[in-house]
Amino acid sequence: MMSETSEHKTAGSPAGTKADAPVFSVRNLWKVFGPGSKARRIPGDDELSRLSGPELTRRTGCTAAVRDVSFDVHKGEVFVVMGLSGSGKSTLVRCLTRLIEPTHGELEMYGEDVLGMDRARLRELRRRRAAMVFQNFGLLPHRTVLDNVAYGLEIQGMGRSQRRARAEEMVEKVGLTGLARRRPVQLSGGQQQRVGLARALAVDPEVLLFDEPFSALDPLIRRDMQEEVIRLHREEGRTMVFVTHDLSEALRLGDRIALMRAGEIVQCGTPEEIVAAPADDYVRDFVRDVPREQVISVGRAMRAPVGDEARSGVALPPDTIVSEAVEAVARSGGHARVVRDGRTLGIVDEHRLLGVVAGLDGEDGGLAGGGRPDGDPEAGEVAPA
Repeated sequence: MMSETSEHKTAGSPAGTKADAPVFSVRNLWKVFGPGSKARRIPGDDELSRLSGPELTRRTGCTAAVRDVSFDVHKGEVFVVMGLSGSGKSTLVRCLTRLIEPTHGELEMYGEDVLGMDRARLRELRRRRAAMVFQNFGLLPHRTVLDNVAYGLEIQGMGRSQRRARAEEMVEKVGLTGLARRRPVQLSGGQQQRVGLARALAVDPEVLLFDEPFSALDPLIRRDMQEEVIRLHREEGRTMVFVTHDLSEALRLGDRIALMRAGEIVQCGTPEEIVAAPADDYVRDFVRDVPREQVISVGRAMRAPVGDEARSGVALPPDTIVSEAVEAVARSGGHARVVRDGRTLGIVDEHRLLGVVAGLDGEDGGLAGGGRPDGDPEAGEVAPA
Protein backbone atom coordinates (compact mmCIF):
# COMPACT_ATOMS: atom_id res chain seq x y z
CA MET A 1 0.00 0.00 0.00
CA MET A 2 1.38 3.39 -0.96
CA SER A 3 1.09 6.41 1.26
CA GLU A 4 2.49 9.83 2.12
CA THR A 5 1.46 11.37 -1.16
CA SER A 6 2.52 14.78 0.11
CA GLU A 7 6.13 13.78 -0.54
CA HIS A 8 5.56 12.86 -4.17
CA LYS A 9 7.14 15.03 -6.81
CA THR A 10 4.28 16.11 -9.03
CA ALA A 11 4.07 18.66 -11.78
CA GLY A 12 2.03 21.79 -11.30
CA SER A 13 -1.55 22.07 -12.48
CA PRO A 14 -2.03 22.84 -16.16
CA ALA A 15 -2.23 26.46 -17.19
CA GLY A 16 -5.70 27.92 -16.91
CA THR A 17 -6.89 25.46 -14.27
CA LYS A 18 -7.51 25.79 -10.55
CA ALA A 19 -4.27 24.85 -8.78
CA ASP A 20 -6.03 23.61 -5.65
CA ALA A 21 -8.77 21.70 -7.49
CA PRO A 22 -8.87 17.88 -7.42
CA VAL A 23 -7.51 16.14 -10.50
CA PHE A 24 -10.98 14.69 -11.00
CA SER A 25 -14.12 15.84 -9.23
CA VAL A 26 -17.20 13.69 -9.85
CA ARG A 27 -20.65 14.63 -8.60
CA ASN A 28 -23.90 12.66 -8.95
CA LEU A 29 -22.64 10.89 -12.06
CA TRP A 30 -24.91 8.46 -13.90
CA LYS A 31 -24.41 6.27 -16.93
CA VAL A 32 -27.60 4.65 -18.15
CA PHE A 33 -27.51 2.41 -21.21
CA GLY A 34 -30.71 2.24 -23.26
CA PRO A 35 -32.95 4.33 -25.48
CA GLY A 36 -31.74 7.92 -25.25
CA SER A 37 -34.88 9.67 -24.03
CA LYS A 38 -35.64 6.99 -21.43
CA ALA A 39 -32.05 6.82 -20.21
CA ARG A 40 -31.83 10.61 -19.71
CA ARG A 41 -35.09 10.64 -17.75
CA ILE A 42 -34.05 8.06 -15.12
CA PRO A 43 -31.55 10.12 -13.02
CA GLY A 44 -34.13 12.86 -12.43
CA ASP A 45 -37.07 10.54 -11.75
CA ASP A 46 -37.27 9.73 -8.04
CA GLU A 47 -39.30 6.59 -8.59
CA LEU A 48 -37.20 5.12 -11.39
CA SER A 49 -33.84 6.06 -9.87
CA ARG A 50 -34.65 4.06 -6.73
CA LEU A 51 -35.45 0.84 -8.59
CA SER A 52 -33.07 -2.10 -8.39
CA GLY A 53 -31.11 -2.94 -11.53
CA PRO A 54 -33.30 -5.86 -12.65
CA GLU A 55 -36.52 -3.96 -11.93
CA LEU A 56 -35.27 -0.87 -13.76
CA THR A 57 -34.44 -2.95 -16.81
CA ARG A 58 -37.84 -4.67 -16.67
CA ARG A 59 -39.70 -1.36 -16.39
CA THR A 60 -37.70 0.75 -18.85
CA GLY A 61 -35.42 -1.48 -20.91
CA CYS A 62 -32.47 0.53 -19.58
CA THR A 63 -29.44 -0.51 -17.50
CA ALA A 64 -27.89 1.85 -14.96
CA ALA A 65 -24.19 0.93 -15.01
CA VAL A 66 -23.21 3.91 -12.82
CA ARG A 67 -25.70 5.30 -10.32
CA ASP A 68 -25.36 8.69 -8.62
CA VAL A 69 -21.61 8.40 -7.95
CA SER A 70 -19.58 11.18 -6.30
CA PHE A 71 -15.87 11.30 -5.39
CA ASP A 72 -12.67 13.30 -5.83
CA VAL A 73 -9.28 12.09 -7.02
CA HIS A 74 -6.48 14.11 -5.46
CA LYS A 75 -3.17 15.04 -7.00
CA GLY A 76 -0.46 12.42 -6.52
CA GLU A 77 -2.66 9.64 -5.10
CA VAL A 78 -3.45 6.16 -6.33
CA PHE A 79 -7.25 5.97 -6.35
CA VAL A 80 -8.50 2.41 -6.80
CA VAL A 81 -11.99 1.59 -8.10
CA MET A 82 -12.83 -2.00 -7.29
CA GLY A 83 -15.76 -4.34 -7.36
CA LEU A 84 -17.01 -7.60 -8.77
CA SER A 85 -17.74 -8.16 -12.45
CA GLY A 86 -20.66 -5.99 -13.54
CA SER A 87 -20.32 -3.53 -10.66
CA GLY A 88 -19.75 -0.60 -13.05
CA LYS A 89 -16.10 0.09 -12.25
CA SER A 90 -14.75 0.02 -15.83
CA THR A 91 -17.68 2.06 -17.10
CA LEU A 92 -17.06 4.65 -14.39
CA VAL A 93 -13.37 5.08 -15.22
CA ARG A 94 -14.06 5.32 -18.95
CA CYS A 95 -16.55 8.09 -18.19
CA LEU A 96 -13.68 10.19 -16.77
CA THR A 97 -12.34 10.87 -20.26
CA ARG A 98 -15.70 10.40 -21.98
CA LEU A 99 -14.66 7.23 -23.75
CA ILE A 100 -18.15 6.43 -22.50
CA GLU A 101 -20.46 9.45 -22.38
CA PRO A 102 -22.08 9.99 -18.96
CA THR A 103 -25.86 10.34 -18.93
CA HIS A 104 -26.09 12.84 -16.08
CA GLY A 105 -24.00 14.58 -13.45
CA GLU A 106 -20.93 16.78 -13.12
CA LEU A 107 -17.34 15.91 -14.05
CA GLU A 108 -14.37 18.24 -13.73
CA MET A 109 -10.62 17.89 -14.22
CA TYR A 110 -8.65 20.50 -12.27
CA GLY A 111 -11.85 22.53 -12.10
CA GLU A 112 -12.49 22.40 -15.86
CA ASP A 113 -15.85 21.06 -17.01
CA VAL A 114 -15.07 17.82 -18.87
CA LEU A 115 -18.67 17.33 -19.98
CA GLY A 116 -18.60 20.77 -21.59
CA MET A 117 -15.41 20.17 -23.58
CA ASP A 118 -15.64 20.51 -27.35
CA ARG A 119 -14.12 17.89 -29.64
CA ALA A 120 -10.70 19.56 -29.82
CA ARG A 121 -10.39 20.00 -26.06
CA LEU A 122 -11.53 16.42 -25.46
CA ARG A 123 -8.95 15.16 -27.95
CA GLU A 124 -6.29 17.09 -26.02
CA LEU A 125 -7.47 15.50 -22.77
CA ARG A 126 -7.16 11.98 -24.17
CA ARG A 127 -3.88 12.48 -26.03
CA ARG A 128 -1.87 14.47 -23.51
CA ARG A 129 -3.51 14.79 -20.11
CA ALA A 130 -4.88 11.33 -19.30
CA ALA A 131 -3.44 8.07 -20.65
CA MET A 132 -5.11 4.69 -20.24
CA VAL A 133 -3.56 1.25 -19.84
CA PHE A 134 -6.01 -1.49 -20.83
CA GLN A 135 -6.28 -5.18 -19.95
CA ASN A 136 -5.79 -6.15 -23.60
CA PHE A 137 -2.43 -4.67 -24.44
CA GLY A 138 -3.55 -3.14 -27.74
CA LEU A 139 -0.07 -3.28 -29.27
CA LEU A 140 0.44 -2.89 -33.00
CA PRO A 141 1.82 -6.28 -34.11
CA HIS A 142 3.77 -4.98 -37.11
CA ARG A 143 5.65 -2.40 -35.03
CA THR A 144 8.65 -2.86 -32.78
CA VAL A 145 8.52 -2.25 -29.05
CA LEU A 146 10.14 1.13 -29.58
CA ASP A 147 7.65 2.20 -32.24
CA ASN A 148 4.71 0.98 -30.14
CA VAL A 149 5.92 3.07 -27.22
CA ALA A 150 6.40 6.09 -29.50
CA TYR A 151 2.97 5.76 -31.11
CA GLY A 152 1.19 8.29 -28.89
CA LEU A 153 3.95 10.83 -29.51
CA GLU A 154 3.61 10.24 -33.25
CA ILE A 155 -0.11 10.99 -32.99
CA GLN A 156 0.79 14.21 -31.16
CA GLY A 157 2.99 15.22 -34.10
CA MET A 158 6.38 14.93 -32.39
CA GLY A 159 9.36 14.52 -34.74
CA ARG A 160 10.79 11.06 -35.36
CA SER A 161 14.16 11.48 -33.64
CA GLN A 162 12.64 13.20 -30.59
CA ARG A 163 9.87 10.66 -30.10
CA ARG A 164 12.25 7.72 -30.51
CA ALA A 165 14.59 9.20 -27.91
CA ARG A 166 11.67 9.62 -25.53
CA ALA A 167 10.51 6.07 -26.26
CA GLU A 168 13.99 4.68 -25.55
CA GLU A 169 13.89 6.41 -22.17
CA MET A 170 10.50 4.88 -21.34
CA VAL A 171 11.58 1.41 -22.49
CA GLU A 172 14.41 1.54 -19.96
CA LYS A 173 12.17 2.99 -17.25
CA VAL A 174 9.80 0.01 -17.36
CA GLY A 175 12.55 -2.60 -17.42
CA LEU A 176 12.60 -3.56 -21.10
CA THR A 177 16.21 -2.63 -21.85
CA GLY A 178 17.50 -4.64 -24.79
CA LEU A 179 14.04 -5.46 -26.14
CA ALA A 180 13.33 -2.25 -28.07
CA ARG A 181 13.72 -3.87 -31.49
CA ARG A 182 11.51 -6.87 -30.80
CA ARG A 183 7.92 -7.19 -31.98
CA PRO A 184 5.01 -7.92 -29.62
CA VAL A 185 4.77 -11.58 -30.63
CA GLN A 186 8.31 -12.08 -29.31
CA LEU A 187 7.39 -10.87 -25.82
CA SER A 188 5.79 -12.52 -22.81
CA GLY A 189 2.46 -11.25 -21.46
CA GLY A 190 4.18 -9.29 -18.72
CA GLN A 191 6.60 -7.73 -21.18
CA GLN A 192 3.73 -6.73 -23.45
CA GLN A 193 1.97 -5.05 -20.55
CA ARG A 194 5.18 -3.16 -19.77
CA VAL A 195 5.14 -1.90 -23.35
CA GLY A 196 1.59 -0.66 -22.80
CA LEU A 197 2.68 1.08 -19.60
CA ALA A 198 5.69 2.66 -21.33
CA ARG A 199 3.45 3.90 -24.17
CA ALA A 200 1.16 5.57 -21.63
CA LEU A 201 4.08 7.14 -19.76
CA ALA A 202 5.72 8.40 -22.96
CA VAL A 203 3.13 11.15 -23.46
CA ASP A 204 3.82 12.39 -19.90
CA PRO A 205 0.16 12.50 -18.83
CA GLU A 206 -1.09 14.21 -15.70
CA VAL A 207 -2.98 11.07 -14.75
CA LEU A 208 -2.68 7.38 -15.62
CA LEU A 209 -5.88 5.34 -15.86
CA PHE A 210 -5.57 1.55 -15.50
CA ASP A 211 -8.51 -0.64 -16.53
CA GLU A 212 -7.81 -4.06 -14.94
CA PRO A 213 -4.40 -4.12 -16.65
CA PHE A 214 -3.00 -7.19 -14.91
CA SER A 215 -6.01 -9.49 -14.64
CA ALA A 216 -4.95 -11.68 -17.58
CA LEU A 217 -1.41 -12.19 -16.27
CA ASP A 218 -0.05 -15.15 -14.31
CA PRO A 219 0.15 -14.52 -10.54
CA LEU A 220 3.93 -14.05 -10.39
CA ILE A 221 3.99 -11.76 -13.41
CA ARG A 222 1.03 -9.88 -11.99
CA ARG A 223 2.92 -9.29 -8.76
CA ASP A 224 5.94 -8.06 -10.72
CA MET A 225 3.73 -5.56 -12.56
CA GLN A 226 2.22 -4.36 -9.30
CA GLU A 227 5.75 -3.79 -8.02
CA GLU A 228 6.48 -1.85 -11.20
CA VAL A 229 3.48 0.43 -10.63
CA ILE A 230 4.53 0.96 -6.99
CA ARG A 231 8.09 1.79 -8.07
CA LEU A 232 6.98 4.22 -10.76
CA HIS A 233 4.61 5.93 -8.38
CA ARG A 234 7.30 6.35 -5.75
CA GLU A 235 9.67 7.82 -8.34
CA GLU A 236 7.22 10.12 -10.10
CA GLY A 237 4.25 10.64 -7.79
CA ARG A 238 1.94 10.66 -10.81
CA THR A 239 -1.81 10.57 -10.12
CA MET A 240 -3.26 7.15 -10.91
CA VAL A 241 -6.78 5.75 -11.12
CA PHE A 242 -6.65 1.95 -11.01
CA VAL A 243 -9.55 -0.42 -11.73
CA THR A 244 -9.43 -3.95 -10.33
CA HIS A 245 -11.68 -6.75 -9.09
CA ASP A 246 -8.88 -8.08 -6.86
CA LEU A 247 -9.06 -6.92 -3.25
CA SER A 248 -5.44 -7.80 -2.44
CA GLU A 249 -4.31 -5.74 -5.45
CA ALA A 250 -6.49 -2.83 -4.33
CA LEU A 251 -5.12 -2.95 -0.79
CA ARG A 252 -1.56 -3.17 -2.05
CA LEU A 253 -1.72 -0.31 -4.53
CA GLY A 254 -4.34 2.11 -3.28
CA ASP A 255 -4.06 5.24 -1.19
CA ARG A 256 -7.87 5.19 -1.25
CA ILE A 257 -10.35 2.63 -2.52
CA ALA A 258 -13.88 3.11 -3.86
CA LEU A 259 -15.72 -0.19 -3.52
CA MET A 260 -18.60 -0.53 -6.01
CA ARG A 261 -21.71 -2.70 -6.15
CA ALA A 262 -24.46 -2.53 -8.79
CA GLY A 263 -23.21 0.82 -10.10
CA GLU A 264 -22.97 2.54 -6.72
CA ILE A 265 -20.02 3.30 -4.44
CA VAL A 266 -20.71 1.39 -1.23
CA GLN A 267 -17.68 2.73 0.64
CA CYS A 268 -14.77 5.02 -0.17
CA GLY A 269 -11.78 5.28 2.13
CA THR A 270 -8.23 4.23 2.85
CA PRO A 271 -7.45 0.51 2.88
CA GLU A 272 -7.26 0.69 6.67
CA GLU A 273 -10.66 2.37 6.96
CA ILE A 274 -12.32 -0.21 4.74
CA VAL A 275 -10.80 -3.20 6.53
CA ALA A 276 -11.18 -1.83 10.06
CA ALA A 277 -14.59 -0.17 9.69
CA PRO A 278 -16.60 -1.73 6.83
CA ALA A 279 -19.67 0.31 5.94
CA ASP A 280 -22.09 -2.61 5.70
CA ASP A 281 -22.37 -6.38 5.53
CA TYR A 282 -21.39 -6.42 1.86
CA VAL A 283 -18.06 -4.70 2.56
CA ARG A 284 -17.60 -6.76 5.73
CA ASP A 285 -17.94 -9.94 3.71
CA PHE A 286 -15.60 -8.57 1.05
CA VAL A 287 -12.76 -7.97 3.54
CA ARG A 288 -13.47 -10.95 5.80
CA ASP A 289 -10.35 -12.90 4.77
CA VAL A 290 -7.95 -9.94 4.73
CA PRO A 291 -5.10 -10.32 7.27
CA ARG A 292 -5.98 -7.30 9.40
CA GLU A 293 -2.50 -7.03 10.86
CA GLN A 294 -1.13 -6.37 7.36
CA VAL A 295 -3.41 -3.36 6.79
CA ILE A 296 -4.34 -1.77 10.13
CA SER A 297 -1.92 0.61 11.80
CA VAL A 298 -1.01 0.92 15.47
CA GLY A 299 -3.21 4.02 15.76
CA ARG A 300 -6.20 1.69 16.11
CA ALA A 301 -4.52 -0.43 18.76
CA MET A 302 -2.98 2.11 21.14
CA ARG A 303 -4.18 2.93 24.62
CA ALA A 304 -3.38 5.64 27.14
CA PRO A 305 -0.05 5.22 28.94
CA VAL A 306 0.13 4.17 32.56
CA GLY A 307 2.81 5.50 34.89
CA ASP A 308 6.03 6.23 33.04
CA GLU A 309 5.17 4.12 29.98
CA ALA A 310 5.23 7.26 27.81
CA ARG A 311 8.99 7.49 28.42
CA SER A 312 9.98 3.86 27.93
CA GLY A 313 9.68 1.14 25.33
CA VAL A 314 10.33 0.90 21.61
CA ALA A 315 9.19 3.95 19.59
CA LEU A 316 6.99 3.34 16.53
CA PRO A 317 5.57 5.89 14.05
CA PRO A 318 1.75 6.05 13.86
CA ASP A 319 1.60 4.45 10.40
CA THR A 320 3.38 1.28 11.53
CA ILE A 321 1.21 -1.70 10.64
CA VAL A 322 0.22 -4.07 13.42
CA SER A 323 2.25 -7.02 12.10
CA GLU A 324 5.44 -4.97 12.37
CA ALA A 325 4.46 -3.77 15.84
CA VAL A 326 3.84 -7.36 16.96
CA GLU A 327 7.41 -8.22 16.00
CA ALA A 328 8.79 -5.14 17.77
CA VAL A 329 6.86 -5.89 20.98
CA ALA A 330 7.81 -9.57 20.86
CA ARG A 331 11.50 -8.73 20.50
CA SER A 332 11.49 -6.14 23.29
CA GLY A 333 9.36 -8.20 25.67
CA GLY A 334 7.41 -5.11 26.69
CA HIS A 335 5.20 -2.37 25.33
CA ALA A 336 5.91 0.04 22.48
CA ARG A 337 5.21 3.77 22.21
CA VAL A 338 3.42 5.33 19.24
CA VAL A 339 5.41 8.50 18.60
CA ARG A 340 4.96 11.44 16.24
CA ASP A 341 7.28 14.46 16.12
CA GLY A 342 8.89 13.42 19.39
CA ARG A 343 5.55 13.17 21.23
CA THR A 344 4.06 9.95 22.57
CA LEU A 345 0.52 9.50 21.27
CA GLY A 346 -0.24 6.22 23.03
CA ILE A 347 0.92 2.75 23.98
CA VAL A 348 0.58 -0.61 22.23
CA ASP A 349 1.17 -3.90 23.96
CA GLU A 350 0.63 -7.58 23.23
CA HIS A 351 -3.00 -7.50 24.37
CA ARG A 352 -3.95 -4.52 22.19
CA LEU A 353 -2.16 -5.82 19.11
CA LEU A 354 -3.70 -9.28 19.35
CA GLY A 355 -7.10 -7.60 19.72
CA VAL A 356 -6.63 -6.04 16.27
CA VAL A 357 -5.61 -9.39 14.76
CA ALA A 358 -8.72 -10.99 16.26
CA GLY A 359 -10.98 -8.15 15.12
CA LEU A 360 -11.72 -7.00 18.66
CA ASP A 361 -10.30 -3.48 18.32
CA GLY A 362 -12.86 -0.85 19.22
CA GLU A 363 -14.90 -3.09 21.53
CA ASP A 364 -13.42 -1.90 24.81
CA GLY A 365 -13.68 1.86 24.52
CA GLY A 366 -10.00 2.27 23.77
CA LEU A 367 -8.37 4.11 20.92
CA ALA A 368 -9.77 2.20 17.96
CA GLY A 369 -10.47 4.61 15.15
CA GLY A 370 -7.52 6.88 15.95
CA GLY A 371 -8.76 8.80 19.00
CA ARG A 372 -6.48 10.65 21.39
CA PRO A 373 -4.70 8.68 24.13
CA ASP A 374 -7.01 9.79 26.91
CA GLY A 375 -10.18 9.37 24.85
CA ASP A 376 -10.70 13.13 24.62
CA PRO A 377 -10.62 14.23 20.96
CA GLU A 378 -9.52 17.70 22.04
CA ALA A 379 -6.68 16.55 24.27
CA GLY A 380 -3.05 16.94 23.25
CA GLU A 381 -0.35 14.31 23.01
CA VAL A 382 0.76 12.56 26.15
CA ALA A 383 4.40 13.41 26.67
CA PRO A 384 7.69 14.03 24.97
CA ALA A 385 9.28 10.80 23.76
